[in-house]
Amino acid sequence: MERNSKSLPPVGPLVFFEAVARIGSFTLAAEELFLTQSAVSKQIKKLEDNLGFALFERKHRGLLLTEPGRELYEGVQPVLESFRETVQRVRKWYEQNTISIVCTHAVAHYYLFPKLAHFQLRFPEITVNVVATNQLSPSLCMKYDFGILYGNGEWSGLSGIKLFDEVIYPICRADYPTDNVESIEDLLKLPLIQLDTEGWNCMNWNDWTARFGKDFKPSGKVITYNQVTLALNAAEQGLGVALGWEFMARKMIEKGLVRQIPDFELQTGLSDYLVHANKAKLSSACLIFKEWLHQSAVD
Repeated sequence: MERNSKSLPPVGPLVFFEAVARIGSFTLAAEELFLTQSAVSKQIKKLEDNLGFALFERKHRGLLLTEPGRELYEGVQPVLESFRETVQRVRKWYEQNTISIVCTHAVAHYYLFPKLAHFQLRFPEITVNVVATNQLSPSLCMKYDFGILYGNGEWSGLSGIKLFDEVIYPICRADYPTDNVESIEDLLKLPLIQLDTEGWNCMNWNDWTARFGKDFKPSGKVITYNQVTLALNAAEQGLGVALGWEFMARKMIEKGLVRQIPDFELQTGLSDYLVHANKAKLSSACLIFKEWLHQSAVD
């Protein structure tokens, strides 16, 4: 098989092709690439002319890959992704004062960002880049300097230090009437703010009541949200009773925005951990950050 550069199409247009094929739109691909639609179209035409066949079919409802276009995309996409990861690793090697960390949206918003403000004041020369996603996994954490994972602290290929234990309790607005709540059954009579946890690892009312040996059989209204931040905001607005995680609800309680309904605190036995790949050679900036975050968790 011929392996010299003459057998390859122009490499630059392949980046444009991958974006259009992945997104399914010239317009949206142009926005992602910070270019005009015309510039993207010209690059695709250049690639098609070089290859000698069409890559897309223009349909009424959008773009479809041709059969050879699909084969090209399936070969090009993983190569470009690998190239992006390689570039990221090389940049990290030279940018020793830059740290990357991945965590859930809730951990980023309620736990990490408030701490980072203090960290940056103490170590202004170190830059911390945060990636927030609810599609968190051990394998994803290995692509960054650090991750914050929820579980029992045991993940293959990762080392971790515990940051905080999971503690969950019902919360409501400070003036919300709960004087007659003495049991789980009483709670279930109130309007409840439920979490739709499909697709991510998080406890909802069904799980919480089961930990107390009760079935989730609410007799009051149930409002459902797919993000814990929305659920907490709904509780703050007086729409009902939500589950509050200690690391998220504590500041809201201290500010008087919500209050904890007493006698229903649950400690699950799981925790959040700062993790990194076992084989990773941590930079001096990473070591400083790891020690600082661990110490802030202990204090």
